[in-house]
Amino acid sequence: MAAEARPRLTVLSGPSGVGKSTVVAHMRKVHPEVWLSVSATTRKPRPGEQHGVQYFFVTDDEFDKLVANGELLEWAEFAGNRYGTPRRAVLDRLEAGELVLLEIDLQGARQVKESMADAQLVFLAPPSWEELVRRLTGRGTESPEVIERRLQAAKVELAAESEFDTTLVNTSVEDVARELLALMAVS
Repeated sequence: MAAEARPRLTVLSGPSGVGKSTVVAHMRKVHPEVWLSVSATTRKPRPGEQHGVQYFFVTDDEFDKLVANGELLEWAEFAGNRYGTPRRAVLDRLEAGELVLLEIDLQGARQVKESMADAQLVFLAPPSWEELVRRLTGRGTESPEVIERRLQAAKVELAAESEFDTTLVNTSVEDVARELLALMAVS
């Protein structure tokens, strides 16, 4: 297969609590050559999160405008909050030949695949269901109701694994980051 002039967009997705944010934080630190898209969200910041770093924290009205103006590559509602990927920044980075990684949920991954058929979808799976439950309940940042919603959503998300091009099992953040970078480099 001939190499394309520009890299493929790589999408990292998987169930809530699987460690997507941890993998992305590691990539940000160890592989600065990878551009990590920052999503807009209506969710309130968690302790330590900064506007423009983990997310662009926006109001519901601001998010409505982004959607109405077609400025999001994808967007979804999850656990009562909305998340979306600013379209222009992603396209600009790809055109510049940069490796671009999106960390988004299942709904978002499906939307990206619809609008960018050549995107590479990578599913991040937990080592086991028990480990996923432990990670979700061990956060200590969410109410039991939110945790229960996330567990229910995780069951649906795990069932969608076959829709993805590749699966990586998150047993080690370092290993997953290395494998992800290797996938991106050959895309």
